[in-house]
Amino acid sequence: MMKGGHAKKLLFTNILCILLLQWLDLSLVISTKVPAIIVFGDSSVDAGNNNFISTVARSNFQPYGRDFMGGKPTGRFSNGRIATDFISEAFGIKPYIPAYLDPSYNISQFSTGVSFASAATGYDNATSDVLSVIPLWKQLEYYKEYQKKLGGYLGDKKAKDTITKSLHIISLGTNDFLENYYTIPGRASQYTPSQYQNFLAGIAENFIHKLYGLGAKKISLGGLPPMGCLPLERTTNFADGNDCVSNYNNIALEFNDKLNKLTTKLKKDLPEIKLVFSNPYDILFRIVKKPGQFGFQVTSMACCATGMFEMGYACSRASFFSCVDASRYVFWDSFHPTEKTNGIVANYLVKNALAQFLH
Repeated sequence: MMKGGHAKKLLFTNILCILLLQWLDLSLVISTKVPAIIVFGDSSVDAGNNNFISTVARSNFQPYGRDFMGGKPTGRFSNGRIATDFISEAFGIKPYIPAYLDPSYNISQFSTGVSFASAATGYDNATSDVLSVIPLWKQLEYYKEYQKKLGGYLGDKKAKDTITKSLHIISLGTNDFLENYYTIPGRASQYTPSQYQNFLAGIAENFIHKLYGLGAKKISLGGLPPMGCLPLERTTNFADGNDCVSNYNNIALEFNDKLNKLTTKLKKDLPEIKLVFSNPYDILFRIVKKPGQFGFQVTSMACCATGMFEMGYACSRASFFSCVDASRYVFWDSFHPTEKTNGIVANYLVKNALAQFLH
């Protein structure tokens, strides 16, 4: 007869083997269903492309990236990983998605995920002109170039199959309003806020049509966050005691509604598309309003520098004011979430919008 201790050990080993086989099977299913994640957008998903262009919209210096693997500033506008990194990991692909313009990566690494995003860009070309960053049309040109490289690496048939099965994530729009429409004369004299939203939604629609024409079938269209709750906006909201700016939040809600309706329309127009609207607004608003439920203590100010208005180079210059523990803060700088917030938002989006791509 088998002794009790040995039997328990054998049982435990068998359970471990079963769990491992299940995990391997799940990973295999995920990797075949979604072999890569391909990203377009702004600083919410820029993994460091702006490091390699001439612009002040950068974050490839301390204290950015202090909690990233190895404490390295990569050009991500956070203390660590951004939402798309967490999404990639949740899909069983890899723990972070590299920037396309980063020469330290090659097509082998890009074949399982790549970001074309550029901080400070928007749907509107006039937005990308403000800080001389990569406009959306240029990100699409890089994507075409990437497809050619992928064909050379995998062979045309497998490359085409990879593109069809890959998840394409689009995340931008905040800068169109806060950096452009409400800041610089021009668009506000041409359009009412509602007309400008329609103008941007039209660009989004055209962009998705172009992606679809290039073989993309699985697409996530991202919504806007509660823009009025960003520390930069709260700092200057003296009239309401530094509370969230309701006008900006309302604009985000209106635009998100238009993007959601656009998603419904495109699913009818494009027969093979699998398109979802990924809306970060509700989860971020809940975090800001009830931070304790998510383990946060500070919402109105950011961790970096004084936490009131700094981002980018200003964050670096005043970094000695920065907080010690970023995990207590919802926001890393005056415009961007901490790694902890990014992880919570990514987890919410995977469960509530992106999970269908895993089935």
